[in-house]
Amino acid sequence: MLDIAVMDDDRDDDLDFRGLKCPLPAMLARKALAKLEPGDSITVLCDDPMALVDIPHMCHCEGHAVESVARHARYAEFRIRAKAGIRPAAQTPGGPGDDPAGVPPPDRSG
Repeated sequence: MLDIAVMDDDRDDDLDFRGLKCPLPAMLARKALAKLEPGDSITVLCDDPMALVDIPHMCHCEGHAVESVARHARYAEFRIRAKAGIRPAAQTPGGPGDDPAGVPPPDRSG
């Protein structure tokens, strides 16, 4: 079984993924971020070089904010803020035929 250490330094928002290889750090960070309230943040520690690409890319795709990336001698430390509540496009105002640019649909009554 995979053992993920949560750091014990008075913060329960730190995830230690050192020793895990791509794509696990990004996948596990995504799973942890999905459980957070919007605006909450976590710190993720990774020593896989691909995490420097994978984690920011995942955050961009999922709408999370990478607040900082610190490169240490043997690992990287990411501070990530969970996305704020964003309404999906399907829930935006308007109905069938509404143009997002505000242009009404053509009149076909005649």
